[in-house]
Amino acid sequence: MIAPNPRPAPAGDRRFGRPRRAVVLGASMAGMLAAAALRGHAEEIVVVERDRLPAEAGPRKGLPQARHAHLLMSGGARAIESLLPGTTRRWLGAGAHRIALPSSLVALTPSGWARRWPESQFMIACSRDLLDQVVRQQALAHPEMVLRERCEVLAPLGDAVRVTGVRLRHLDSGHTESLAADLVVDATGRGSPAARWLSGLGLPAVREETVDSGLVYASRIFQAPPGAEAIPVVSVQPVSGTCRPGQGGTLLPIEGGRWLLTLAGTRGGEPTDDAGEFEGFARSLRHPLLADLIARAEPLTDVHLTRTTINRRRFHERSPSWPEGYLVLGDAVASFNPIYGQGMTVAAQCALALRTELEQGGGLTGPGLARRAQRAAARPVSGAWSLATGDDMRYPGATGNRSAAAVRLTHGYFQRLVRTAASRPAVSQALLDVMTLSVPWPALVRPRMLLHVLRGPDSGRSPAPDPPITAAERERWGLAADAP
Repeated sequence: MIAPNPRPAPAGDRRFGRPRRAVVLGASMAGMLAAAALRGHAEEIVVVERDRLPAEAGPRKGLPQARHAHLLMSGGARAIESLLPGTTRRWLGAGAHRIALPSSLVALTPSGWARRWPESQFMIACSRDLLDQVVRQQALAHPEMVLRERCEVLAPLGDAVRVTGVRLRHLDSGHTESLAADLVVDATGRGSPAARWLSGLGLPAVREETVDSGLVYASRIFQAPPGAEAIPVVSVQPVSGTCRPGQGGTLLPIEGGRWLLTLAGTRGGEPTDDAGEFEGFARSLRHPLLADLIARAEPLTDVHLTRTTINRRRFHERSPSWPEGYLVLGDAVASFNPIYGQGMTVAAQCALALRTELEQGGGLTGPGLARRAQRAAARPVSGAWSLATGDDMRYPGATGNRSAAAVRLTHGYFQRLVRTAASRPAVSQALLDVMTLSVPWPALVRPRMLLHVLRGPDSGRSPAPDPPITAAERERWGLAADAP
């Protein structure tokens, strides 16, 4: 672990165009990737974190949702690899799984069982703890990185024109300090105080949008049966737009020869943290495959429950005025219902956008950097936001301030596209390209795609009535020969 730097805290010496310090608030995925994006543009990059970070892959207080399934999509994995070369190799070396899509995906969609077409995209499957640990190690290995653990950010320094640093309190000693910086990056997550801070500087209120499907998550880790450690990702997806709660689940292989199963349900159909009810909830889904898989697997943990799955977006990029030297990234800009697996990928692409703006706009002290980077970070957020919230608003009891017309239009087209993808490989590939955030969402409304969707599903390729798994897979996974 890199020790705190004892040097004094002057800001950059702009007389000679030499930036000295950037400060990143938050040491989770978004913060570490932002720090990686800043390499080569600051002599010192200070990452400020409230928690004491684990030396190995393990849980921490500031990331309670880490116990649930986290899938890093190929669009995010490529962005992280660009920022921190060698990260994918280190994940896989530590036991993560590269899941080919859609060939290694067994998914019951609202339209039926998805076909396992040849690979066009991929995802990385492992615990969130391992994902974070490797990224931390990769980012902090560079000499300009300084980690300040057990530090609480009290307020920004500066005014409405320019943020010049932050005021910190060291939680173990109680003493405070002012840390000057040329750029402050807020990656403090869902609970970011950015809106309050900006208001305190005299800036206008930031517009916010929320969508809450009421989804509750329950997760448990199992020892995989011998030979079944590298199982594909298995998913029973919820169905929206009916009078019934949406219920589903996802099982993925993680490091250590284990399986992680996350079950989910919206209002009126939530799972509980009762271990005795876990398998029963899985068996009550539209297909019992997940329950059949864990029936012969040894549980290794209790059931962990999370209720905070609201989608929240803050439109910082639309603010009529914005201070130099301050940038908001990651969940502090947009936090997504985890069921869509978009949060980490969006954070990675936002960090990549920051690096691009640094390279093209004069570095850390280039005029208008923060404003330009904030707008650039909004681009990967927008597509993911539309995909997530269009479906979430259609569950019973869902709340939010998205317009009903926008929800109907987005959902209607998207559902027809999903039905078409089940029987047309070209549509399936285009959909996966967008869902993995490898291609911007407008690809789904290009003329060729509109024509495919207008034609609709191929009547000669109806969805399979049973899970698309082979006899050899059934045997390896410990499924009874007569299981559905």
